[in-house]
Amino acid sequence: MAIYRFRVSFEDYEDIYRELDMPSKSSFLDFHEQIHQSLGFDPAKSSSFYVSNDQWKKGIEITYLPNAKRQANKVLLMEDIRLSKFIDDPHQKFYYIYNFDRTFEFHIELIKILKEEDGKVYPALFKKVGEPPTIINAANFPLMDEIEDDEDDDIIEDDGEEYGVDEEDEFDMFDDESSAGSDNDSTRGSSEDY
Repeated sequence: MAIYRFRVSFEDYEDIYRELDMPSKSSFLDFHEQIHQSLGFDPAKSSSFYVSNDQWKKGIEITYLPNAKRQANKVLLMEDIRLSKFIDDPHQKFYYIYNFDRTFEFHIELIKILKEEDGKVYPALFKKVGEPPTIINAANFPLMDEIEDDEDDDIIEDDGEEYGVDEEDEFDMFDDESSAGSDNDSTRGSSEDY
């Protein structure tokens, strides 16, 4: 059986990485779990691998715990897909996003294809460099779903206003230079205003 050695590095912290040996028959879910075991992160978070090119452009998505939109688009699931299905290149790359609520983004590159060693247990951590950054405590920050919901609530369709701007208002203060200058001066206010 072939063993894939991957380098997993943080997109924003290239000097922190792990090299992991994964059997070719492993699923993407096995790989996801091994990445987080090597970093000390919780693997029970929605995450996705993207088949990538040399410029780290995201291609086909393979996900774990997909949201409703991803499910509707019939996204591939990590538990259903073997690593070998998407290894087309001896330096295959994957772009990986962990935890869509508090994301960490990773660059993953296949760096070697090895033969299985007798007596060695796989998957295995081959090399560990640097300590991973800590995940920010989520208590003080809204989740992405909450932000998106809030943005949707700001749209008022019934009275023609969107984000607090009335379509009938005229915004011609920059039609000529003289009015632009006077408007600019009037917005500064006097020292009494402060």
